[in-house]
Amino acid sequence: MRYFIIAGEASGDIHGSALIAALKEHDEDAQFNFLGGDLMARSADHAPLIHYRDMAFMGFIEVLKHLRSILGFMKQAKQAMAAQRPDALILIDYPSFNLKMAKWAKGQGIPVFYFISPKVWAWKEWRVKDIKRYVDRMFSILPFETAFYRKHDYEVEYVGNPTVKEIAIALQDMRSDSDFRQENGLHSSKPIIALLPGSRMKEIRDNLPTMIAAAKLHNSCQTVIAGAPSIDDNAYFLAIKGKKIPVLRDQTFELVRNARVALVTSGTATLETALLGTPQVACYRMNGSKLLFMFYRKLIKGKYVTLPNLIADAPIIPELLLHNCNVESVDDHLTQLLNDSSERHTMIEGYRNMAEILTEKDCTTTAAKQIINYLK
Repeated sequence: MRYFIIAGEASGDIHGSALIAALKEHDEDAQFNFLGGDLMARSADHAPLIHYRDMAFMGFIEVLKHLRSILGFMKQAKQAMAAQRPDALILIDYPSFNLKMAKWAKGQGIPVFYFISPKVWAWKEWRVKDIKRYVDRMFSILPFETAFYRKHDYEVEYVGNPTVKEIAIALQDMRSDSDFRQENGLHSSKPIIALLPGSRMKEIRDNLPTMIAAAKLHNSCQTVIAGAPSIDDNAYFLAIKGKKIPVLRDQTFELVRNARVALVTSGTATLETALLGTPQVACYRMNGSKLLFMFYRKLIKGKYVTLPNLIADAPIIPELLLHNCNVESVDDHLTQLLNDSSERHTMIEGYRNMAEILTEKDCTTTAAKQIINYLK
């Protein structure tokens, strides 16, 4: 069968590559066209129609500035699907773009599947109406989403979380702490503070300077930045401003695993950090003011915004958002977590409870089998 897959971000590229591998395993004649990244290209054995790094626009102003490009990408994707007539369109998160593509595909009689739901339970709940209209099957990777969609008379299945499997596989191949440090030229005994400032340019501009300033208050530790695959080194050098801070690429899981504490921009990385067992502070500054924070708080539903807290329905990790994400507040939590404190032990115990809720289901295999069965 022919599959057209759309992933517009780095995390979607990771999950999309695993889904492609699962589809190939259970459909020996599978053919793929996709919008995604290098990992999906590796699984599909060919380059994407459009690379996600060209699509990673964030925020209303940035989207507006690049609207012509975004519309061009949509046109290109539609033309490719019209020419190839795929048996299925599979969408991965990225809702502003993907729900428009779902509507078009549905009008063309192409079955639409959503692997990894948009976060409609927190933001823009009205999108559920479009999902019900245009998406034939939704595969949930977060346990609490099934109850949310049921309230809207739409049945979705929790198929497990892909990050659980990704972390389990990564842990099997990791170097020892000493080998990791030696091969990256890191100090052999200084505790590591890992900085994960996001995979988009705006996230890095907004969050990395605050992260660096807080980390550098701890001279007994070494600070290391996890480089995102789609971001040029210059973006990090501008934030570093001459400080000696290494930027490691393609080693994020190992960096986090060997870190004493991680400062993480809110997103999938908070869940990855939790499953790796490293205490963290979630940072999402977005150059926000108190007024903007109050505005967003009224729009966002629920008590939490980070995945570990949402999954456990408990405040496992501190969430420092907008104006609350400043050097002083980040350092308050960082100081406690660097020490053998009650906050550190409570967080690690919270991670264990969260992992039990997620279960060890192989979500990509489950989703792949169900997509294939639906199309038969």
